[in-house]
Amino acid sequence: MSVGTSVQEPPVPVADWLDKWVLRSGHVICWTYAVLVVVIIAQIVLRYGFGSGLIVLEELQWHLYAVGVMFGVAYAQAKDAHIRVDLLHMRLSRNTQRIWEIIGILIFVYPFIAVVFFNGLDFVYDSWRINETSDAPLGLPWRWLIKSVIPLSFGLLFIAVTSRLIRDTVLLFRRGV
Repeated sequence: MSVGTSVQEPPVPVADWLDKWVLRSGHVICWTYAVLVVVIIAQIVLRYGFGSGLIVLEELQWHLYAVGVMFGVAYAQAKDAHIRVDLLHMRLSRNTQRIWEIIGILIFVYPFIAVVFFNGLDFVYDSWRINETSDAPLGLPWRWLIKSVIPLSFGLLFIAVTSRLIRDTVLLFRRGV
């Protein structure tokens, strides 16, 4: 069963295993939000309590937020909690929904993931090659580290989408479902 669906679906072992892997990764990544809250509070206390904030904390805030959002997309896909036109989707039969999911993944999602993933690799490589750092004098070093989140998160999204593709394909052709 896909974790986010309201209808009980029969198990698809490979897809279930991939979903569990993506969801476990998401549970680890979600701790970045706890760290983000601490960093925000520290920055507020420093800025308004002591009259001086830190550039490092400001940059760390958007780095942590980026990590949570980028990996959160794969988590939402594995939970089947992503955005779609549910008004139309819910009116279709379950098999028609599966067909639309398969078509959407093959025609739109996979090409999008490929473009972002492979361009992200070049983006990270160029950043790593020049040892890119923050433009701010007291900012964070290793800008390539945060840029690495792009291909890593899209790799995880690829796994989540592949799980959905496997699940819908198997259930579409399984009799009695």
